[in-house]
Amino acid sequence: MRGEGGVGVGMEAEAVDWAGLRHHYGSAEDVPRLLRRCAGPDPDDADDASFELLNVLFHQGGWICSAASAALPFVLSLAATPQVPSRLALLELVAMLAGEAGRVEERFLDPGWAPAWRRALPEVLRLLENPEPEIRRAAADVLGACGSPGEAVLPGLLRCWEAETDPATRLELVLSLGHAVRRAPAGAHGTGASALLRGLLDAPQPQLRLAAVHALAPADPCLPARRLDDVLEALRDPGVESWRHTSSVRTGVLGVHHWTSGLFDGPDPAFTLGVLADHHDDEQRVAALAQAGGLLSRWRSPAAPLLPRLVGRLDDPAAEVRFRAVELLACLGRTAAAHADDAAALLTDGATRATRGREGVGEAAVWALARMNDPRCLPSLVEFVAGARSGFASYSVHSAADERHPVRLPSLSEVLHRLPDHAGTLLPAVRDRLGTVTDDRLLHRLCGVLAEWGPAAEQAVPRLLGLLEDDRTWTAAATALAGIGRGGTEARSVLLSRVRAGGPHEGLAAWAYWRVCGDPGPALEVLGRGLAEQRIRHPELRRLAALGAHAAPHADLLRAMTADADPWPRVEAAHALWAATGDTETTVPVLTAVVRGLAEGRYLPVMLPAVRHLARIGPPARPAAVLLRDVPAGDRRLRSSGGWEGFTQDETIRSAVRELLDAASA
Repeated sequence: MRGEGGVGVGMEAEAVDWAGLRHHYGSAEDVPRLLRRCAGPDPDDADDASFELLNVLFHQGGWICSAASAALPFVLSLAATPQVPSRLALLELVAMLAGEAGRVEERFLDPGWAPAWRRALPEVLRLLENPEPEIRRAAADVLGACGSPGEAVLPGLLRCWEAETDPATRLELVLSLGHAVRRAPAGAHGTGASALLRGLLDAPQPQLRLAAVHALAPADPCLPARRLDDVLEALRDPGVESWRHTSSVRTGVLGVHHWTSGLFDGPDPAFTLGVLADHHDDEQRVAALAQAGGLLSRWRSPAAPLLPRLVGRLDDPAAEVRFRAVELLACLGRTAAAHADDAAALLTDGATRATRGREGVGEAAVWALARMNDPRCLPSLVEFVAGARSGFASYSVHSAADERHPVRLPSLSEVLHRLPDHAGTLLPAVRDRLGTVTDDRLLHRLCGVLAEWGPAAEQAVPRLLGLLEDDRTWTAAATALAGIGRGGTEARSVLLSRVRAGGPHEGLAAWAYWRVCGDPGPALEVLGRGLAEQRIRHPELRRLAALGAHAAPHADLLRAMTADADPWPRVEAAHALWAATGDTETTVPVLTAVVRGLAEGRYLPVMLPAVRHLARIGPPARPAAVLLRDVPAGDRRLRSSGGWEGFTQDETIRSAVRELLDAASA
């Protein structure tokens, strides 16, 4: 097997039955072609091929496929060949596979991997002697990631350490030594390697001290707090950029800050306060605010000590720093309301971020004031609703909750949703925009805002009646009218004709007809038919619950749905059953079971309606109230989303639990 004009990868590969092996996308018969391309002379094509090879052999992890075991010796052979342009990418693949092999359950590990790795290990160890430092670093990374015991890899790592002069490679070796000494048996060199790492805690180079803390922290979790000054000195030193050249970390200031923040578990803000101290470098100040966002997104108690530091960054010379600081004030919302004047001072700040959305500092200030329910946000929002360009997203963007805090503005409609107290000021602009908007998605979002505002948006009804007549826009108008609860005779006749016409939105028309006219007949017919045919979803079940006792004839079907495998229909069916019949014997246990995780610090979106339904039930829901009595005072944020949405989820569920506690004790 030979790349076109490139280096050979060994005749042994020709004997492999690749078609009989499997990778993440099926048959492995394409692996030889990818290996040949990795060995080819074109660097760009070799890089593309190495990425494709990583995708088919590793993808997102989860198992070690048979093709990975067969390809391992050929990948390493290429990585050891100086002429191969994709050597580093290939060693990265080996590190990922070796690490995953030590994590997955045995049933997901190809039986051929272990013998293939044993044969490959000497090849990896030899790469520690490679004349190119980036190859030595990559080999050290592989040895740190693999599952081989310390006694097999420590001698080679220690020999390399004694001879190594390249600063970034020495950092990589420290991390690899830290991994290796923890993999029993460590052998005769284990004690010496541990002593070496402990001695590096007092090394003259700040980054070596930081590397030693990372290497030793898994076995000594309190070490980072004891060596906090050393950690902070290293992070804030210009030498932190040397981590960008390592194989396992490969990032600069922002990434190293985040990586190191993982050493400090819990709500203690000492680390974050340390990195927030003033620094001349813009990137350092940005990284510090990123750590503040991560800590605040996970815990509530750090808000008080961190708030003064955030406010102190509102006049920073760097636009990105100002944006991040005021965005965090927005996330904290009314917790930060005492600093509303500071946020308002940025309303005229026209600087923008260097991002695709070009979000502005002034727009982040608008969002912060909106979260504080401060009317100073309204003039700008009126302009944005009217069509002025803004950095607010045109659609909702959701991210999963993790250690990082995604810094972004919400969509304009998400801001408006949270301002029902100011509907009177904002409504004229929204109403006028309904008459000019040509984007159907924007129309639906604006009508959703009106529905959320409810009766306060009644002045928009005449404009909505016009939209109700149009086949393109009637569903948006019906949604808004249902939320407002007004429409008059004209809406009554049009909605009834939409119900009689059938189609996929007849349920919406019937629901809006009930909300506008007070006649439950069409809604009962449409929703009942969907329930009987088992094609009803949880939003329709919620509508059925709003019909109250009118839905009593469907009690048996609703009771059966309280055992559904999906928690959403289970919750809404239980609520509808209670609303229709007053049955608490069935509904309270169902709803209580769904919210049980809240008492353990876990949050799922389905828990919010469950808590609200329990609050409506009142005293019979006392078992759930007893279960959740400590939730409002808990420190860990209750969220399933990242970014600003995680903060609002936490606020909303705590408020709902407090309402439940009050209602259950009435």
